Amino acid sequence: MKKIKWGIIGLGKIAGKFAEGLTHVNNAELYGVASRNMKKAEDFSKEYEINVAYGSYESLMKDKQVDVVYIATPHSFHYELTLQCIEHGKAVLCEKPFAMNVEQAKEMIALSREKKVFLMEALWTRFLPHFQYVLKKINSGEYGNVTSIKADFGFPAEFDKTKRLFNKTLGGGSLLDIGIYPIFLAYAILGMPEDIQAKALFTETGVDSECDILFKYPDNTNAILFSSFTEKTNTTAEIILEKASILINSRFHEPTSVAIISNGNEEIMEFGVKSNGYNFEAEHVSEMLQKGKTESEIWSLNNTLDLMHLLDAVRKEIGLEY
Repeated sequence: MKKIKWGIIGLGKIAGKFAEGLTHVNNAELYGVASRNMKKAEDFSKEYEINVAYGSYESLMKDKQVDVVYIATPHSFHYELTLQCIEHGKAVLCEKPFAMNVEQAKEMIALSREKKVFLMEALWTRFLPHFQYVLKKINSGEYGNVTSIKADFGFPAEFDKTKRLFNKTLGGGSLLDIGIYPIFLAYAILGMPEDIQAKALFTETGVDSECDILFKYPDNTNAILFSSFTEKTNTTAEIILEKASILINSRFHEPTSVAIISNGNEEIMEFGVKSNGYNFEAEHVSEMLQKGKTESEIWSLNNTLDLMHLLDAVRKEIGLEY
């Protein structure tokens, strides 16, 4: 099998996690990295023992050795950088949220399909063993239908209007940064809701510091979702079914354990993940590229469009415009 050579654009915290995760993937090599700051690129390449460092994004895109680019910049740059990578014929794994809105996402997807170049949103939770297990249990019908979901993700972030989390021009706010995880979970399990209700608190920079969301589905099924930069929450997900309840323990979006409570008995499942978990999505992308695929068989571009529609709908409900 051909070794897949990866490049990374944008060298912040998430890029470091991905670089570490990639060391656990067979037939994959982190070949090169790029930053608009050459020193940052050189420091990152030394830390992770990478051969090639570029002081511009386009230099990495033009490098014929690179098979696939992981885009790890702030949200507001995903659209333009994804389009540029695809124009250069580079497969793309774009960090979530995929884009700033549905219209951008549609353009990105249309270009990847036109050029027949692989594109996927980096929603790493979808590929983690515990999450795959939960979906399999639910879809088996063993415990009946889902009647409700409750999921949260919150941590106290010190307000700093210059930092990405609170900077509107960089797509700041709890909804796009962490609220996407509870929304993704509800969508992955229950699909598109019939009705959406949401309210939010805002910072002086005009982004949401916390967001309360309610998704309503047929038969009185609902999902209660919450994201916050103002408080530490359990960051768990509770899925109530007719014959059992499933608890994805903290933190539900990353490698963790799962408890199933049924007939008064609790069974705890551990998944023995030795890495930080970012290897699973990278492994999947490498597998898709080996097969010559242009989109994921697990997290499709249509799934990404659905998720973007949900994020846009919540933003409209709370009155958040970028």
